[in-house]
Amino acid sequence: MAAHNEFGKAGEQMAADWLELHGFEIVCRNWRYRRFEVDIIARRDRILHFIEVKSRHDDLFGKPEDWVNRRKGRHLLSAGEAFQDKYPEWTHIQYDIVSILLTPDGKPDLFFIEDVYWW
Repeated sequence: MAAHNEFGKAGEQMAADWLELHGFEIVCRNWRYRRFEVDIIARRDRILHFIEVKSRHDDLFGKPEDWVNRRKGRHLLSAGEAFQDKYPEWTHIQYDIVSILLTPDGKPDLFFIEDVYWW
């Protein structure tokens, strides 16, 4: 596996650990619909969360969350709609981003952005 893929998987694991620590239950990871993928699907307080995880080594070209553009948002929405079609019992959903930036000392700086909306 390429180094950037390993870094991305490590970021997803950090995000999943953080979410569980903050009361989320992981429902699914890397859920695929056609060519789209949701990094993490989790639930908390009767809300289903579709979560995009972005990890970066530095912020020279912007923060990790800046890399979740409208196109990626539309893909996430399409995958989320497909998940709801398959599991219609979920009536309360939201889309979130977990942004992970490695600080100069190598520690991750995690930022959780709730209820993101793309139009």
